[in-house]
Amino acid sequence: MEMAFVHKLFSRKSTAGKEQSFQENNLTFAKRNEPYRIVGVHTKDQAMKDFLFTLGCYEGEEITVISILSDNYIIHVKGARYSIDKELARAILI
Repeated sequence: MEMAFVHKLFSRKSTAGKEQSFQENNLTFAKRNEPYRIVGVHTKDQAMKDFLFTLGCYEGEEITVISILSDNYIIHVKGARYSIDKELARAILI
């Protein structure tokens, strides 16, 4: 029974309810000028994961949304500012 719980807890198979929880904890729901800790990057696109990694967006890093202009997010991570689109912001879990 314990193994089933661990498998269910860490399984990446998404259902509608699990997908909703990912959506509620991504960068698009962050408040401006408030630091958050990145808990992961959730996307099936490996190129997107690699790009976010080059910006310093990976688990454990601190990230702050500076401003939101239309569908672009100005973020501060690892001492630098970047502009990312909403799709990238959705992939960053906080």
